[in-house]
Amino acid sequence: MRKSIVLSAILIVLVAAVAAWFLLGGSSEKVTVTKVARGPAVELVYATGFVDAEHPVTVSSRLTAPVDAVLVREGDRVTQGQPLIRLDASEQQALLAQAQADAHARTLNERRVATLFEQGWVTSAANETARASGQAARAQVSALKARLDQMTVRAGISGVVLKRDVEAGDLASPGKALLELGDPAQARVTATVDERDIVRVQVGQTALLSSDALPGKVIRGHVKEITPGGDPSQRAFRVRIGLTPDADLPFGLTLEVNIVTSEHENALLVPTSAVIDGHVWVVQNGRAEQREVRIGIEGTEKTEVLSGLKAGESIIVHPPEGLEHGDRVRT
Repeated sequence: MRKSIVLSAILIVLVAAVAAWFLLGGSSEKVTVTKVARGPAVELVYATGFVDAEHPVTVSSRLTAPVDAVLVREGDRVTQGQPLIRLDASEQQALLAQAQADAHARTLNERRVATLFEQGWVTSAANETARASGQAARAQVSALKARLDQMTVRAGISGVVLKRDVEAGDLASPGKALLELGDPAQARVTATVDERDIVRVQVGQTALLSSDALPGKVIRGHVKEITPGGDPSQRAFRVRIGLTPDADLPFGLTLEVNIVTSEHENALLVPTSAVIDGHVWVVQNGRAEQREVRIGIEGTEKTEVLSGLKAGESIIVHPPEGLEHGDRVRT
């Protein structure tokens, strides 16, 4: 009798212990928690772009003539007035020689008639005709000299040869692009922004630029221009990014562009995985409490919370499926 009472008491204690284990911890869900912290929240629009000239200059010939020699290559630096292309000037030289001979003859005749006019042997009209003929011949020589000078195509600006579309033997003509020049001091970045993001981009916003060719380097720029018309085939818009003079980026370099559309310095931040359908799970006194929050800037790793939480509160990073309000949890 006494032995059965003792066994019953032990059984009751064991049952109570098991029940307590289930109630106080055995049935609780194990979760990972983190503290709500403060920090900077930045909203970015991602794009890709390349460095190009803000004011590219197309070089073409004023005359139609075969190309005798191309004096520069792509990437060469040139100065204003430097010869770039030499055209075949044999025809112009022949015309100039003929005009010079004609001008010499007419000038001699002008002087002879002027002498005769002073002596009274010719009329004033004859003298004026001879003078006009000499002036016209000399003007023709000046015009042909200027035309001969145009057989050498020169740089209109100081800069870099961006593109060369001409070789010796080609036929140059007015309006046909031969070279393209750009000034490195006036470089910019042309970025392609998806049409879904363009509404968030505004002139003056900061742009952060990076490239695999410049590891660890971030270049700051700013949005200077947004093209008013998009490209329907790419469903994108072009955005021009201004650079500082010391950026010193080569033309044609491709870049990753992150445009800062919004920035909050002292924001409440939680892991993005903790926010599900506008709610987070807060851990208080060992129990999970579902709480509605209003979010702001949302990133891949962190999300800004505008209301519903306080700094320092513990929240569940990856809420398990089936978790219910008031469930016990182990952190």
